[in-house]
Amino acid sequence: MVGPSRPQFVLFGSSIVQLSYSHGGWGTILSDIYSRKADIVLRGYYGWNSRRALQVLHKVFPKDAAAQPTLVIVYFGGNDSMGPHSSGLGPHVPLPEYIENMRKILVHLQSLSETMRILVLSCPPVNEEKVKGNTSGIFSELVRTNELCQSYSEACIKLCKELDVKVIDLFNALQKRDDWMNACFTDGIHLASEGSKIVVKEILKVLKEADWEPCLHWKSMPTEFAEDSPYDLVAADGKTTLNPSEWTFYREVQWD
Repeated sequence: MVGPSRPQFVLFGSSIVQLSYSHGGWGTILSDIYSRKADIVLRGYYGWNSRRALQVLHKVFPKDAAAQPTLVIVYFGGNDSMGPHSSGLGPHVPLPEYIENMRKILVHLQSLSETMRILVLSCPPVNEEKVKGNTSGIFSELVRTNELCQSYSEACIKLCKELDVKVIDLFNALQKRDDWMNACFTDGIHLASEGSKIVVKEILKVLKEADWEPCLHWKSMPTEFAEDSPYDLVAADGKTTLNPSEWTFYREVQWD
């Protein structure tokens, strides 16, 4: 461990989470936005469904941890929503079980700390034609449809409202962009940089508007070691220095 300790934001989910540091992903963007403010911790597991998440839930989020995260962002559902395979194998989880699995995950997280915040991402849409075209010979048939994605997304949103947990409707958020099917995905399922930017925008919107104390929006959080120093770059007047602690001009997107 290194110091000083910072608020910890944990990203917990399947491949949408594991790959969030690839292709200009949303995990990468959050790490940049929250640099010197919070540590973004990745707990993403490619191909996982809510059943497997439950198997490791108490290992990833133990009740007896010395400190609990400040924020947990949870995403499971895309793999659960895949059509069932005739063999009984594969990631498919029936919708009623998915709901109960997510309930157990969220209730456990709620039990860890009164101050820990939770944010859930619902199942995003897919580009069905691209998914069919990208199917590799090493896989059996992959059944990914937007009808299934939508039903799991809506069920997740309904559950979160019941539990008073913040949730982002990714199924509809991505589709607000006219060219979403081609712009938002690398392979029809996983997020390209443009899709990740939408995810970040939605996350920041929730964090800005949430009635949480303290506020977890990046502009409201203190910057580590932000005091002025004579060792900063010298200003044009040759007499003062410029504190770069809050500079953001280098970012591709000036986030609100």
